[in-house]
Amino acid sequence: MLTPRKRSRPTTFFAFLFFACLLLGGMASAAPSITLSKKSGPPTSKILVSGRGFEPNVGVDIFFDTKDKALVVTNGEGEFRDAEIFAPRGARPGEHWVTALERNNDKGDQEPFLVRTNWSEFHFDADGTRLNPYEDVLNRRTVESIGLKWSYQTGDVVYSSPAVVNGVVYIGSEDFNVYALDARTGSKLWSYKTGGSVASAPAVANGVVYVGSGTSGLYAINARTGAVLWIYNGVGFSSPAVANGVVYIGGGYTDHNVYALDAHTGAKLWNYATGDIVLSSPAVVNGVVYVGSHDHNVYALNARTGAKLWSYTTGGGADLSPTVAYGVVYVGSEDGNMYALNASSGARLWNYTTPGAGSLIPAVANGVVYFGSADDKLYALNASTGSKLWSYTTGFLVYSSPAVANGVVYVGSSDGKLYAFDARTGALLWTYTTGQSDYGIQSSPTVADGNVYVGAFDGKVYAFGLERANSAKPVLLPDPKTLHPDFKLKASKPV
Repeated sequence: MLTPRKRSRPTTFFAFLFFACLLLGGMASAAPSITLSKKSGPPTSKILVSGRGFEPNVGVDIFFDTKDKALVVTNGEGEFRDAEIFAPRGARPGEHWVTALERNNDKGDQEPFLVRTNWSEFHFDADGTRLNPYEDVLNRRTVESIGLKWSYQTGDVVYSSPAVVNGVVYIGSEDFNVYALDARTGSKLWSYKTGGSVASAPAVANGVVYVGSGTSGLYAINARTGAVLWIYNGVGFSSPAVANGVVYIGGGYTDHNVYALDAHTGAKLWNYATGDIVLSSPAVVNGVVYVGSHDHNVYALNARTGAKLWSYTTGGGADLSPTVAYGVVYVGSEDGNMYALNASSGARLWNYTTPGAGSLIPAVANGVVYFGSADDKLYALNASTGSKLWSYTTGFLVYSSPAVANGVVYVGSSDGKLYAFDARTGALLWTYTTGQSDYGIQSSPTVADGNVYVGAFDGKVYAFGLERANSAKPVLLPDPKTLHPDFKLKASKPV
C-alpha cells in the first residue's frame, strides 16, 4: 500500500508534464507582435519599431501603409528592437498602418499610426515661426476651394488665437472662458471659466493646456477633462511658450517681469525684471528666450537661468512677440519698424519702416518675413535684406499675425475678412467675410490637419477646409498578402 507521499509523486510529475506541454505549445504558437515608439506625429516623424514572437534569425520587412521602409533581421530569440522608419512626407492626416512581416510569408503584426499636423502654441511650437511645415492638404491650388466647415459662438469677442492638438481646438474668449472644441465638428468638449478675459493664445504640451487670463493668472488645465491643475497668479496677458518642461510668459500689466515656471507644478524657476510691462509672448530657441518689453527693448535671456545675454533698444514699445529664424530675431515695434537682429549678439541687421504705427508679429518662411501693419497692409520682405517683395492692402488695420503653410499665407484683418495669399507672389487666392466688419479679426489663424482656424470679433471660432476632405476614405488596414517586399533594401543589424 502506497503512502500518501509516494502516491503524490506521479500525480505531481504528470501535472508538471501537462503544464509544460501547454507552456511550450503556447510559446510555439505565439503570434508575432510589434510596438511603436510613438502612436502619432506629423509627416516625416521618426518611428522606432520593435518586435517579438517572430522566427529566429529571419528577415522582417517593415511597411508604412503599403511601402516597404526597412528590413531587419531578428536575433536568436525571434526579436528585433528599434528598427527606424519615417512617416512619408506626403502622408495625409488620419490613421495609417505600420506592418512587420517575415520576408516571403504573411506572418507578422500591424499597428496604427495617426498622422497629425498639430499647431500647439502661438508660434506653432516653442521655437516656431508661425509656419506649419507639415501641411500637405491645402496649397495654392486647393485653397480657393475651401469653405466654412463650422463656427462656434462664444459669449464675447475672441482675440485669442487657437491651438490645435490631436483633433481638438483650444481657444480663449473675452467671456472669461477657455474652450476645447472638436476640430472636426466644432462641438464643445469642455470649457473652463477663468477669473478674467482670455486674449492669450493657449499652449498645449504633454496633455496640459497653458493659457493666460488677464491679471487673474496663468492656468494649467488638463487638456482632456478641462480640470485645472494649477494657477500662477498675476500674469496672463501674453501667450505662454513651453519648452523642455518650462513655461515662459510675460508679467503683463501687473509687473515688469519675464517668468519661467515649472510646467508640472507651476513653481517659479526664475524671473527677469525689465523696465516696463511685458505683453510680448516669448520665443524659445536653442536655450535662449527672446521677448520684448514696453521699455522699448528686446531681450535675449538664458532659458535655464534667466541671465540677460543681450538687449536691443528700438524706437518704440517692443510689446510684440519676436520670431526667430535663420539665426535672426524679427520683431516689430510701436515706432512702425520691423527689425532684424542677430540672434547671438543682438546687433541690428536691418529695419523696415511702415507708415502705420506698430508692425505686428511676423511669420517667417522660405526666406520671407510676413507681417501686418496698422496701415491696413500685409507685407512680405526678403528675410536677408529687408527689401519689400510685395504688399497687399486690406480694408482696415491688420492686427492679426500671419500663418504660413504649404505656399499659402493666411491672415485676418480688422475689416472682418480672413485672407489667403500666394506666399511667393502676394496674389489673393481666397477670402471669407465674418459677421463683424469693424475690428473683425484680430485673432491670428492657425493651420492644422488640412484646416484653417481663427477667432473673430463677432465672438465666433471659425473652421475652414475642403469639403471633399471630409469624405476622403481613410487608409484601410493593408492585407499582408498584398504587401510586396523591396528586395533592394539592405538589412539593418539586429539590436
